[in-house]
Amino acid sequence: MDLTGLIGFLAGLFLIGFGITTHFSNLGAISGFIDYSSMAITFGGTICATLIAFPLSYFKKIPSQLRITMQKSRYNPKEYIATIVDFAQEARKKGLLSLEEKANGLKDPFLRDSILLIVDAIEPAKVREMLDNELDNLEERHEAGWGFYEKSSTFAPAFGMIGTLIGLINMLANLDMSSEKGTTALAQGMSVALITTFYGSLFANLILVPIGNRLHVLHDEEMLCKRIAAEGVIAIQAGENPKHIEERLNAFLNQSQRGSGTEPKKEENGAERRSQ
Repeated sequence: MDLTGLIGFLAGLFLIGFGITTHFSNLGAISGFIDYSSMAITFGGTICATLIAFPLSYFKKIPSQLRITMQKSRYNPKEYIATIVDFAQEARKKGLLSLEEKANGLKDPFLRDSILLIVDAIEPAKVREMLDNELDNLEERHEAGWGFYEKSSTFAPAFGMIGTLIGLINMLANLDMSSEKGTTALAQGMSVALITTFYGSLFANLILVPIGNRLHVLHDEEMLCKRIAAEGVIAIQAGENPKHIEERLNAFLNQSQRGSGTEPKKEENGAERRSQ
């Protein structure tokens, strides 16, 4: 489990609380930042607007997407390269048909199915087309996932501002500056009115934007490994030298990636992430 996201979230809440209270003995200041009508406008309005923009099926994916953001990435490009090279050596010695049994033991369905395509002697052009289509469809599905949070993050500050405007209108409509009490009410009303803006910014920048960005990062890591798998399988079908295949696939990695990580294994450890 990747705890960095949870640590970052809790640390963010702590720092905001610390900024509100200024010092730990003034915890009562937090009560001034709690207003249920402002919460209803900001959080409720954001959810309602998102329901208008997206079908209910997107909301059903939220639990699985949150679990994904808390997990360590299961995709190690160096392990994928090691696996491809291992299959290339096997194919060079015994032929493509010998890869079928070994491919059925792989945990990544994309890599397994890709190798089975060349075992079935499908034309190289057709194999590339099928793999490219699979990757394109995967990218579209994942883009819809992080796009859900990115769009929602634009609604939250907007409804925060709407709540602030509502508060200001109500405050000014009932303002009585003829007394000292009216001046005090003005200050208190202004404070409450601005809370919705605070809620909107907090909801967007501490929750929605980070989740969307995390999903995007995990997608990029998965796509890198799957593109490596696709290029490797096509190279195996072409009968290229395993050493040349390894050099070609290493070109997908930057210099730090090539020299970091654990010793590559000869067994596929990647697992398909839940559909976003």
